[in-house]
Amino acid sequence: MTSRFAISAAAAMLLLGTAGAAFAQSASTVGTGAGSAGASGSSGVVGTGGSAAAGGTSASSLGLGAESNTPSASSSSLGTGGSAAAVNGHVMSHSGVHGNQNLSGQSMDQAHQPGGVWSKSHTVTHDRRGELTSRTKSMSHEPGGPPAKSTSGSSVNLGQ
Repeated sequence: MTSRFAISAAAAMLLLGTAGAAFAQSASTVGTGAGSAGASGSSGVVGTGGSAAAGGTSASSLGLGAESNTPSASSSSLGTGGSAAAVNGHVMSHSGVHGNQNLSGQSMDQAHQPGGVWSKSHTVTHDRRGELTSRTKSMSHEPGGPPAKSTSGSSVNLGQ
């Protein structure tokens, strides 16, 4: 009788452990930025990125902006992108950069599974003549609890 109880208890613990793992959701983000200014010019870079995953879905996005200035010329660049995946659901992934002297970029990435399981990540990056900013928010959700969320932002002012 004792061994039957031990086997039943072990099976119940295994089942509970498996059920708890079904609600694994995560979201993480990171950001960085640096700048320098002197008599010969200024330069800076800023970037953020993140990812989220839950129940067969995942999404990630990132953005990076850079600017360099001298007394006679200036240049800037901005890039953004992301991805989304779902085992048995719908995905959406859009990225774009707009502007000429002031650059703006955005990446929106989402994955949805039936039953309310989803992951998404959204990054917005700007280069506005000496003011570099980037922000990423990532979230994931499985029914039965609150969503996992993470947000990171970074900015650099080149003092122009």
